[in-house]
Amino acid sequence: MTGERKSVVYAFGRFRMEVAERRLLSDTGEVSLTPKAFDTLVALVENSGRLVPRDELLSTVWPETYVGENVLAQNISTLRKALGPEGTKLLETVPKRGYRFLGDVSTLDEPEPIVRDRIRTKVAVEEEGEPERRPPETKYARNGDVNIAYQVIGDAPLDLVFVMGWISHLDYFWREPSFARFLLRLSTFARLILFDKRGTGLSDRVANNELPTLEQRMDDVRAVMDAVGSKRAALLGVSEGGPMCSLFAATYPERTSALVMIGTYAKRIYDDDYPWAPTLEQRQKFFDVIRADWGKPVGIEARAPSMANDPVFREWWATYLRMGASPGAALALTQMNAEIDVRPVLPTIRVPTLVLHRSDDLCLKVEEGRYVASRIPGSKYVELPGADHLPFVGDQEAILGEIEEFLTGVRHGPQTTDSMLATVLVLQMDVPQIREGVDDSARRLITHAAREIERFRGREIHSVGNRTVAIFDGPARAIRCASTLTEYARRLALPLRAGLHTGDVELRPGARDRRFAGAAVDICLALAASAAPEEVLVSSTVKDLVAGSGILFEERSSRAFPGLGEWRLYAVARQA
Repeated sequence: MTGERKSVVYAFGRFRMEVAERRLLSDTGEVSLTPKAFDTLVALVENSGRLVPRDELLSTVWPETYVGENVLAQNISTLRKALGPEGTKLLETVPKRGYRFLGDVSTLDEPEPIVRDRIRTKVAVEEEGEPERRPPETKYARNGDVNIAYQVIGDAPLDLVFVMGWISHLDYFWREPSFARFLLRLSTFARLILFDKRGTGLSDRVANNELPTLEQRMDDVRAVMDAVGSKRAALLGVSEGGPMCSLFAATYPERTSALVMIGTYAKRIYDDDYPWAPTLEQRQKFFDVIRADWGKPVGIEARAPSMANDPVFREWWATYLRMGASPGAALALTQMNAEIDVRPVLPTIRVPTLVLHRSDDLCLKVEEGRYVASRIPGSKYVELPGADHLPFVGDQEAILGEIEEFLTGVRHGPQTTDSMLATVLVLQMDVPQIREGVDDSARRLITHAAREIERFRGREIHSVGNRTVAIFDGPARAIRCASTLTEYARRLALPLRAGLHTGDVELRPGARDRRFAGAAVDICLALAASAAPEEVLVSSTVKDLVAGSGILFEERSSRAFPGLGEWRLYAVARQA
């Protein structure tokens, strides 16, 4: 569903649906729904009593994305099961036409809006941009009969056109914090110009047999540059974006001030002169994966191995691909890219060129980056450690620093550390490392924890496997959030331990799970490890800060943690 979510609450029967918070509550607790099942229910409830045609539901729940009607039918079946005995009575199927919601729906008073806490330090503002991380305004450049979506951020004298490889979606760039940080960092030394190539993302969709050739992609870049008044720009190509940028730089040197390529290649199919590329048989296997699994996090293991087991990142990557291109377009683009061969073009490039490649890149071998650089006269080649193909995953600052220094002659880098006072909450599940499809109850708890942290105005900063870390600007809210979650976990029969401490938290630019550090985080980790199952264990600092709140505590024995000193510990009383 598109647009901002309404801050409205619907009630029907024994159910209460909070649209903005994306929660369905019954008289026995929260009802677990997948995101699309929830969106389907919202669309039907908002049209209560009216027959909603299948095509209308599909376009509402899956805007700009093709899915079969069987997916919609599965969502309806999921909803009926989730609603229990009332499911078949509330959701009516009108054969070959659509669906109708039959319940009596009332609208309750608008709930107090939930606002995610924002840490307004210099580093946080620089890393996160606008308070709600809203993407920049999307505009459109006309190239013939096709509209090309673009965004511009920053006002530095240098123009930099960012060309993402394979699939792109401008708005979904900004949904992943590490990607947003990467783009914001580029905009500190350049006017950053982003666009979606035709047939993908927010640009006009075209027939699969009319997806853009390299030549058409160059024309689209020129159209965007003209629209923003850029006479000359540096080009930054990622992966498949590299060959297009190479061709543009060689063809239009008067409009290209410099060329930067990250994790790129010259050819996509093996031959004797280019033995690092996959064979035709290997590419065919990947085509088959796209046909079978589009909608899942396709290719994530090779493109972001360091984040491949992060459920939040996996969900973002799957959605990003799904929103960026239909299954047919994704397959057609991948097949077209397999035919790329810019080897003859490379020696003709005459603009300053930087080629960056990670030494253990699992998607495109490091020999490919070396080859590209060796064929471009006077180019600079920098090899960096790491296995991640996506430049915003892993040590992005190493890449950004090289780009800034190459384009401007100066490498500033972000401020290395800053600090803030915060209450840290660590939640630890007593289950093995969570893996996809292993434990539905644990996954429900992880999803519910993210919602509750937001509801109590906290901010989740790390959630991988069986551990979640969050920060709050108020210790009482953090305690109440922890108590709510331990009780929820108890109902799921999942042992959950919680630790809380208030202190200085260091903010360090970098990967999502390493940006927040310091003694406060370390103490909290130790507290969570020391807590008993279903226990919320806090330091004396937290207890003292919530005096007068009505929260009750039971004293525990003092504990000395290596390197962290001795602390008086208290458990939150369950009746609190």
